Amino acid sequence: MNRETAVEVMPQWYLVQSKPRQAERAEVNLVQQGYSVFHPQLMVERIRRGRRVVVEESLFPNYLFIRLRRWVDNWYPLRSTRGVARLVSFGPEPLPVGDVLIEEIRRRLEAGPTPSSLSPGQRVEIVEGPFRGLEAIFKVHQGERRVQLLIELLHRQVTLTLPIADIRGSA
Repeated sequence: MNRETAVEVMPQWYLVQSKPRQAERAEVNLVQQGYSVFHPQLMVERIRRGRRVVVEESLFPNYLFIRLRRWVDNWYPLRSTRGVARLVSFGPEPLPVGDVLIEEIRRRLEAGPTPSSLSPGQRVEIVEGPFRGLEAIFKVHQGERRVQLLIELLHRQVTLTLPIADIRGSA
């Protein structure tokens, strides 16, 4: 077996595009067919109905990775798998994704959740209400729905409590 043939039968990662909002469905169906699938997801903080909630979201919406051997595995069922739109290709050939990249994604996801999106002393912008457009300094969370901010009014720092949905972190 020459080097090129050996490389082609080694399993490699490929990128699969799912149909809109069907990545989980594609993942389940591919796993049921015996494929090795990696669907990177992370926990993120979102505002829902004025409350901070932590939800699991896809790192790459509508994409997941599948491990295949070029000339050994049967690729034809991929096209008719529920939730799968296509195998991402450049030209006629799907390009493999390097193992190093997949391992780096796994390593970063295993490092744990990112800290709260707001930390004391962080500058924020008020995006709703009577103080809209002003900058403030995040002080502390007050429950799940409200935050306490420091804002400069009439050359004095004033503490202000607002709904968390009314602010946005500044870069």
